[in-house]
Amino acid sequence: MENIDWKQFGFGYTKTDYNVRCHFRDGKWGQLEISSSDQVNVHIAATGLHYGQQAFEGLKAFKGPDGKVRVFRMDENAKRMQSSSHGIMMAEMPIDLFEEAVIKTIKLNERWIPPYESGASLYIRPVLFGNGAQVGVNPAPEYTFAIFVMPVGPYFKEGFKPTDYVIYREYDRAAPQGTGTIKVGGNYASSLRGGTRAHKEGFSAVLFLDAKEKKYIDECGPANFFGIKDNTYVTPKSNSILPSITNKSLCQIAEDMGMTVDRRKVTVEELADFTEAGACGTAAVISPIRKIVDADNNVDYFYGDEAGKTSLKLYETLRGIQYGTVEDKHNWNTIIEF
Repeated sequence: MENIDWKQFGFGYTKTDYNVRCHFRDGKWGQLEISSSDQVNVHIAATGLHYGQQAFEGLKAFKGPDGKVRVFRMDENAKRMQSSSHGIMMAEMPIDLFEEAVIKTIKLNERWIPPYESGASLYIRPVLFGNGAQVGVNPAPEYTFAIFVMPVGPYFKEGFKPTDYVIYREYDRAAPQGTGTIKVGGNYASSLRGGTRAHKEGFSAVLFLDAKEKKYIDECGPANFFGIKDNTYVTPKSNSILPSITNKSLCQIAEDMGMTVDRRKVTVEELADFTEAGACGTAAVISPIRKIVDADNNVDYFYGDEAGKTSLKLYETLRGIQYGTVEDKHNWNTIIEF
């Protein structure tokens, strides 16, 4: 795109040229539709408004130095949206239709794909919600699926620089056996009060503990947590954690680097044993953690003002795969043909 400062973009909404939509009616999915409007017609009695039948995804496309555009692991996003749909009884979008919609939306907005080394990427946001009239707690008869894209810069304006996190025991992100393992809006709504307080008090995010016992690490607000010790990549296992595609990828990369991967319950006290810690997700990739403050017990877990060597290597390897500068040995990328 001409005369645009790609570095101006943070992680926020920018209207692009087109979005793609699809509707589920009479028990089947319809054809993909193209729209230039960023407004959606929603029924006043839609279950997405009243009963939380809503799920979304987030993935990215990257332009490499070879000029090729790569989408990272979109099949995993399609599977996760199906899992979310199953969890709250929405119609499941077929994987091939999901992928067709992603590719179509990228192609329609080709001029918005940031160039290599601009520091920006094309963020892709699919959303699915109950749009049929249903007064009474039941699944909707109709669903709307839509995808929009936008160029984004880093999720955290500090970039790949360690920041501080905080533990508050008075807030829960998701209930045990609840919706924590699926990507629905309610999980994020319930994190807002704690997250807003954290930002006011100078922290990047809340490190949530398990809602049942308040003993184990769950998630870092919008991301998964990991810690490094003794050449081991440790990440929490819980029935309240969203299965991060970025974390799944980092686990594989860690194994490729000769590290041990240990996914298990992680106690708060074990934070003292890690030499490095970070949060990982699609938006930030890896956000290194400088310090975790246990606000209830006045305990600080300090990891350093500079990102650790292992975190940096994991970050650079994953980013290299996404941009095509590191071998994609696990065939995670889909190359878009224009």
